[in-house]
Amino acid sequence: MWQDKALCIGGKGMSGIPNWVDKMATSRDFSITVRIGRSGVADNLIKELDDQLKSKQIVKVKLNRGLTEKGSKQEMWDHICSELSATLVLARGNVAVFYRT
Repeated sequence: MWQDKALCIGGKGMSGIPNWVDKMATSRDFSITVRIGRSGVADNLIKELDDQLKSKQIVKVKLNRGLTEKGSKQEMWDHICSELSATLVLARGNVAVFYRT
């Protein structure tokens, strides 16, 4: 199983991620709770992610296909991390998992 783990600006780094978060991020049972559509990373999306991170600490996000070019996905994940002071636990294809304590 291929997975790409990355550190975001403002994140805690891979050493600061508890084992349960890592296991949950890679679990097929962990559902996507936020989708990024045509409007992109707007203020209301950041607010929704912030609210979910406050209540759940971990959020799975899916970027709809065709909205970004291949190289700009990582920039988008980094932007979300810096806006929310969160850590990118997993980025695979169009799906990312964010964690914040």
